Amino acid sequence: MQGVNKQHTIGALIGLAVAALLIWGWETDSKLSYYRNEGKVFGTYYNIRYEAKTDLQDSINAALQAFDNSLSMFNPHSVLSAINDNRDTTTDAAFESMWAEAEQVYALSNGAFDITVAPLVKAFGFGRKSDQYATISMQLIDSLREFVGFEKVQLIDHKVIKSDARVQLDAGAVAKGQACDMIADVLRRQGCENYLVDIGGEVVAHGVNDKKEPWHIGITKPNINNEGAQEDLQEILAVSDICMATSGNYRNYYYDGEQRRSHTIDPRTGYPVQHSVLSATVVSSSCMRADAFATACMVLGADEALKMMERAGDAACYLIVAQNDSLVVVQSPKWAKMIEK
Repeated sequence: MQGVNKQHTIGALIGLAVAALLIWGWETDSKLSYYRNEGKVFGTYYNIRYEAKTDLQDSINAALQAFDNSLSMFNPHSVLSAINDNRDTTTDAAFESMWAEAEQVYALSNGAFDITVAPLVKAFGFGRKSDQYATISMQLIDSLREFVGFEKVQLIDHKVIKSDARVQLDAGAVAKGQACDMIADVLRRQGCENYLVDIGGEVVAHGVNDKKEPWHIGITKPNINNEGAQEDLQEILAVSDICMATSGNYRNYYYDGEQRRSHTIDPRTGYPVQHSVLSATVVSSSCMRADAFATACMVLGADEALKMMERAGDAACYLIVAQNDSLVVVQSPKWAKMIEK
């Protein structure tokens, strides 16, 4: 009997040891850590931080590649490039998501945001430099405007129908924001509750950072004279749930003689904007939507941008405006409330 009891005791101890190892292994496998993935994409940088059980770089790369295959103007095999080249193609989910947002913001901005602006962007040298015209004239701009306008395209049964084959689409004003949304969706589906996705300054943030604090996001202070790089911050936000995008005229520009050409083109006039808004930061229900609204704010100017925010309902803006030799901040009424959510 003693031998049997001894065997039972040994068996019980082995069982407990195995159970302990299994529990220890499960705890080790399920331990969460903060990861940081960064690099270059779409001609800019990305910086992604998240709490997860494992490094998700491969999943992030796959999402970025899927976006590039759909909406890149510089990938000759993308859906967007095929449409611009008038090759037979069907649209995918990423393209159709962009289209739906572009259509809404086009209406809410009274045409200030328009993805058919591509011919004008190219004419002023903000696409591929090889597309830039040697001389900009009123006659040239008037001729290009004949095939600019969202009303000249339709999306029917997964195909883009153009009223003029010369119509070209440019998703650049929503690209970084939409890519942020796509990466954030990857992280959520992997069970991440705490993350920050930053692509070229467009941001989706959720939860807390590795110090268990809200994420800190800076709004860059423009140079009042528009010269040189600017790294000072106008304001630092502490946020736990936000989709935010910024558009500005103080970095991407050039001089044509004495005329300053901004990269923000007004599709309604055909020319770069000239008003005093230097920077527009927008928060909204998605980063793609915020990105589109930020561009529209830069086109519209402060007064009309505030009216657009009111029409939208789910967005708020923070505008930095040049006034004489100083900078003035203009906020839409919902700004403070939306950055606190």
